[in-house]
Amino acid sequence: MSVLTKSNKNKFKLGLLSALVLTALAGCELEGVDGEQGEQGEQGIAGIDGADGTDGTNGVDGVNGVDGKHLPRNLSIEVVGRFASGVYGKSAAEIVQFHKSSNSAFAINGSANQIEVISLANLPITAVASEVADESLTSTAFTFPNSVSVTDASDVASTLSLGDVNSMAIHGDMLAVAVAGEIKTDNGAVLFYTLDTSGAGTFVKAVEVGALPDMVTFSPDGMKVLVANEGEPLTDYSVDPEGSISVIDIANGMPANTASEINFTDDMVFSSDLLAAEDYDTPEERMTLLADMGVKFAGPVGNTVAKDIEPEYITVSADSKMAYVSLQENNAIGVVDLVDMTVEVKPLGYKDWGMYELDFTNKDEVAKFQSVPGLKGMYQPDTITSYQWNGATFIISANEGDARDYDAYSEEVRVKDIVDPDEMNMTLATGLQSVYDKSGDSDGLGRLKVTTVLGDADSNNEYEELYAYGARSFSIWDQNINLVYDSGDDFGKISSAILGKYFNAAHTENKGDNRSDDKGGEPEAVEVGMIEDRTYAFIGSERSGDLFVYDVTNPFSVAFVAHKNNRDFDVDYEMDDDLDNPCDEAEGMNCTNVAQAGDLGPESIKFVSASDSPNGNPLIIIGNEVSGSVTVYQVTEQ
Repeated sequence: MSVLTKSNKNKFKLGLLSALVLTALAGCELEGVDGEQGEQGEQGIAGIDGADGTDGTNGVDGVNGVDGKHLPRNLSIEVVGRFASGVYGKSAAEIVQFHKSSNSAFAINGSANQIEVISLANLPITAVASEVADESLTSTAFTFPNSVSVTDASDVASTLSLGDVNSMAIHGDMLAVAVAGEIKTDNGAVLFYTLDTSGAGTFVKAVEVGALPDMVTFSPDGMKVLVANEGEPLTDYSVDPEGSISVIDIANGMPANTASEINFTDDMVFSSDLLAAEDYDTPEERMTLLADMGVKFAGPVGNTVAKDIEPEYITVSADSKMAYVSLQENNAIGVVDLVDMTVEVKPLGYKDWGMYELDFTNKDEVAKFQSVPGLKGMYQPDTITSYQWNGATFIISANEGDARDYDAYSEEVRVKDIVDPDEMNMTLATGLQSVYDKSGDSDGLGRLKVTTVLGDADSNNEYEELYAYGARSFSIWDQNINLVYDSGDDFGKISSAILGKYFNAAHTENKGDNRSDDKGGEPEAVEVGMIEDRTYAFIGSERSGDLFVYDVTNPFSVAFVAHKNNRDFDVDYEMDDDLDNPCDEAEGMNCTNVAQAGDLGPESIKFVSASDSPNGNPLIIIGNEVSGSVTVYQVTEQ
C-alpha cells in the first residue's frame, strides 16, 4: 500500500473534485467517494456597507372617479320662490318668460292686462318654508298702450285699437308682446320693446298681425318672430276670421314694419308625390282631401279649411328653417317651411283606449280605470315644444283636447245623449253598448264627453266608434309627424296613486274625480330642458295641477322620473271662473281660504338652465292662471 505525501494528497483531492464536477456536468448518476475534510481557509475582510439611498418623492394622488349614475336619475323639485297676485280665477298669471339680463321672470296678468316683472335676483338655493302659501317674490307692472300706430305694405300708417294681451316672448334683450284687437275677430299686433338690466322696456314699434294672435315666439337665431293667429269666431258665428301664421323678420336688431302671412289656402302644400297641385286648388278639394287623411273639421254650414283651422302654439327647429304649429281642434300639426313660406297640415291619428285604461265617469268619485274597445282619443295638443336628438328634430305635445262649443254651433255631447230618445236618439255598436251597460249606463260611460262629427262613418245612426277630446298624455313626434312615443295612461294612474281621490280634480274646488268625464287632468303646458347632460320634459296638467317629469334624452327610450303637485287638497274653497267675479258669494262661491290652497291651473312653463339661472341651479317657472301665482322650482339631481 502506497503512502501519500501531503502534496500528493492535495493533488489527489483536486483531481477527484474535478472528476466529480465533470461527472455532474455530464449528468453521471454515480456517486463519488467522500474526500477528507480540507483545511479551513482564512476569513476574508468584510466589505463596508454602502450608504442608504434617498427616498423618492411620493406620486400625486389620482383624481377620484365620478360615481356611476343610474337611469333614470332621481330629481329633486323644490319651490325656491313664489309670487302671488291675490287675484283668483281671472288669469292673473298666464304665460311666463325669463329675462337673463335683469334676472327676472315675466308673467302675463290677463286680469290687469299687463305684464308682471318678478325679480329673481336674490333667489335662494334652499326650499321656502311653505311651498303652497309662499309669497316671497314681488313684482313691478309692465304696461302697454291701448292703441298703437302700425303701417301696411305701402307704408301707410293707421291706428290699431288693442284688447287683451295673450302671449309674449323674449330673445336676448328684445321683448315681443302679442295683443288682440279691441274686437277679437279684428287683426291684432305684436309690440316690440328693448329691455334694460332692471327689466324695464323701451318701446320700439308695433307690427300688425292676424286675428287673435294667441302665441308669439322667436326663432332660435333671433331673426324671425312667429305668431299663431287663432282666428276664433264670435259665439254666434256671425264673424269667423281665418286662422294664419304671421312672420316678422328681424334685421340688425330691428323688426320689419310689416309681417308676412302664411295662410291655409294659397300657402298650403302636400308633400306626397301622388298629389298634384290641381288636386287641392279649391276650398272644397282641400277640405275633402284633409278630412280623408284624418284631419278633423267641425263647424256650421259654410265652413272652410282656413276658417276651421285655428293655430294654437308654435315651436321652431334648432336651425330656424322649419316651424311646427299645433292645430288643436283639428287634431293636427302644421309643418311650416320658413324658407318657402308654406304650410302642410299633418293629421295626428287617434289613440286607442282599448289598449290603455282611463276613468271616464265623475259620478263614483273614485279612481277606476278600464279599457274601452271602440273608444278613441283625439290628441289635440295645446302647447308643443321641440328638441334635437342625433341631429333630428322631435316635437313634444301636451295632449289637452278641445271642442267647438259655441252658441251657434257645438260638437260636444255626452255619450248618454247619443242614445237618449229625447236627444240624438241614435245607437251604439254592440261592444260599446256592452261597456255602456256594465259601467252604469248614464252614470258610467254615458258621462264621457265626445264629438258628434266622428264615429258614425256610414251615417246609419249607429256610432261604431266614439271619439273623446284629448289623449290625457304627452307625446313625442318625429319631424314627419309620426308618433314616436306616448305616455299612455301614466298620468291618470300616477296621479291617482299619489293623490288618491283627488286625482282628476278641477282647479276651481278641491273635489276629486270631477274631471274624469271630460278630459281628465288636461295636460296643458310642456317645456323641455337639459340638466347634467340629460334632456327632460316637464308637463303641467291644467285642472289637477300635476307636474310630470320624463327623461326624453332618447325619444325612443323615454322614462318617467318625477311627480310634483304644489296644492293643498285639504283646503275648502270654491270658485267659478265663468263668472265675472269667480269668488262671488251671492253665487254661492267661497274664496276665504283659497290663498292656502296653493297653485291652481298651471298654464305655462319656462325652463332656465343652470348657466342662466340666478341661483346657479336649473329652474322651472310656472304660471298658474286660476290661483294667479307664479312659482319658481329648483330642479336638481338627488
